[in-house]
Amino acid sequence: MAWDSSRTVNWQRLIREWLVYVGVMAVIFAIFLRDKVTTGSVVGLLASLPMYLLFGWVLAKIGYQRQTYRALREQTLARKNAVPSAPATRSKPAATRRTSSGPSSRRPTNKPKKR
Repeated sequence: MAWDSSRTVNWQRLIREWLVYVGVMAVIFAIFLRDKVTTGSVVGLLASLPMYLLFGWVLAKIGYQRQTYRALREQTLARKNAVPSAPATRSKPAATRRTSSGPSSRRPTNKPKKR
């Protein structure tokens, strides 16, 4: 994908996703890391906003856009409701020396082995 400066960036979605991330991390800080939370970890969490927005902006400009959960659900439902196609029949591979049932695949028992 090439860089295209005319591609739009969905800023609302990026900020909403970051807010979900901050909310989850705040819960983790409050429950699991209650005694270890420092000012630096809170500042680091808030500093992740510009980095996340910059990364999302670059990805949007090169054409990457994740699908929404609604679109993923619609695809899943469409696959479930699709009529199953006939199973593909696999053609039998050509016989080889090891798989053929002819006399050439059997070793004669009355001849001694060569050394």
